[in-house]
Amino acid sequence: MTDEQRVTGERSRRPEPSVAGLGLLLVMGGGLLLAAQLMDIDLGAVGWPLFILIPGVALLVAGLASAGGLGLTIAGTIVTIVGLLLFYQNATGHWESWAYAWALPGPFGSGLGMVLHGTLHRQTDVVRAGWWPLLSGLGLFIAGFIFFEGIIGLSGDRFPLPDWALPGLLILLGVGVLVWSLTGRKTPFDSEP
Repeated sequence: MTDEQRVTGERSRRPEPSVAGLGLLLVMGGGLLLAAQLMDIDLGAVGWPLFILIPGVALLVAGLASAGGLGLTIAGTIVTIVGLLLFYQNATGHWESWAYAWALPGPFGSGLGMVLHGTLHRQTDVVRAGWWPLLSGLGLFIAGFIFFEGIIGLSGDRFPLPDWALPGLLILLGVGVLVWSLTGRKTPFDSEP
């Protein structure tokens, strides 16, 4: 057996950091659940969103631990954000916020996962690709929040805006899009020939 074969054989027996991290998080999560049962703590009544949040964090950590774990990082970020949203909604009873909060786990979460993973592993192309979904998801969330909470008052309260504010905003947005299209500038949606 050559030195190269011995080195290759030794490497193939070493666990992947992401798999080892996932195993460690599963053991810790199981230990916490067992401790809660032994101490007679009802996690279901207090924090059932933890059953979504904890696996999300485990996926996120496992994905960040490996340079090849981009997909796992994105999935972990999305599940973690869903868990955080459910935790907030369960604590406040503000369930109607799903009307606009979907943009946080969706495009924002996937973009955030890409930016986190790319930054940690110095993959500038992944960071660059993650900014567009991150910013578009954040923009959709803010626009949805303003529309659903501020204009139509989904939660019961609305921002004190005059009745002409929404039509005026739509007209300004339309004029901006028309000017942009008439100047011949490329949009982020235009593809390179």
